[in-house]
Amino acid sequence: MNQTVKELSSFLSLPQKIIITMHRDPDADALGSSLGWASYLSKKGHEVTVISPTEYAANLRWMVNPDLVLVYEKASEQAKCRKKIQEATLICCLDFSVLSRLKDLGKVVQEAPAPKMMIDHHLEPEYFATWMIWDTNAAATAQLVYQLVKELEDYAPATEIFDVPMAEYLYAGIMTDTGSFRHANVTADVHLAVADLMRTGFDSSRVHRLIYDNAPLSRLQFLGYVLSQKLVVLPKYRTAYMVLTEAELQRFNSSTGETEGIVNYGLQVENVVMSAMFIERKGEIKISFRSVGTFSVRDLASTHFNGGGHKNASGGRSEQSVNETVDYFLSILPTYEQALLSVD
Repeated sequence: MNQTVKELSSFLSLPQKIIITMHRDPDADALGSSLGWASYLSKKGHEVTVISPTEYAANLRWMVNPDLVLVYEKASEQAKCRKKIQEATLICCLDFSVLSRLKDLGKVVQEAPAPKMMIDHHLEPEYFATWMIWDTNAAATAQLVYQLVKELEDYAPATEIFDVPMAEYLYAGIMTDTGSFRHANVTADVHLAVADLMRTGFDSSRVHRLIYDNAPLSRLQFLGYVLSQKLVVLPKYRTAYMVLTEAELQRFNSSTGETEGIVNYGLQVENVVMSAMFIERKGEIKISFRSVGTFSVRDLASTHFNGGGHKNASGGRSEQSVNETVDYFLSILPTYEQALLSVD
């Protein structure tokens, strides 16, 4: 990383036109790391534009100045996005390592003449970037942004580098990708990074509240419906799963991001090792997988559902119908029975 940072520091010593983008349906780590990196680069005198491939969730809107973040899927903003990308002298790709995660924006970024930079912590990256800040041991991309900025600034005190909004962005990313510091990816370095960011004086409880305790009544009613009517438990395979159709999403007026995190509830069921959630939206099936212990949902997702991610948190997609997708999932469970039963 040291040589990469040295080259990057030299490149950034002159003003650049920089695009920062993130994966589709961005979560708090994707958005928070992107906004944190954008804030740093702006302070250094660079012209920075943040582009999200798709709309972000309602509980993340407090982070975003709409004038500074473009959404590529909005027809009214596509031309501006394309122009900015073509004029860029650097394109930063945060919290993803495969260009297909950008949806329709992927081809535009791939064909752009500017060099690319990747900051990410997912497995099996595509090697499309000139500079890679990549570490699968990092708990969040926001943690990598924190470490990169500290190194670029010769490890100056946090209060000399980060302002309160920037610290909030990075904290939001780290907090959410660690499950509020509950997951196995929490290390001493994670706590030290957060402690350093907290020296800026931001209110960590406020960030938590804005993300987790800021839902409309309809979202809570939707969650109640999912848990009472849609949660299926298969004790034989220590597996829980949920299926949501497009009609059900429309019934509860569920917007982008409102299904985020629901898959985790399946793991709260006694003796369940794997939880899956199938969501039918806009002509495709989005699948979220979560697991505990040694069972790798990343392997399952990459083998069967064109997906990937982390060992215990992965995603996939299917172009089959929702019923066909779920039937296929159920058909492969016997293959994983012994692995699921062997988890302590």
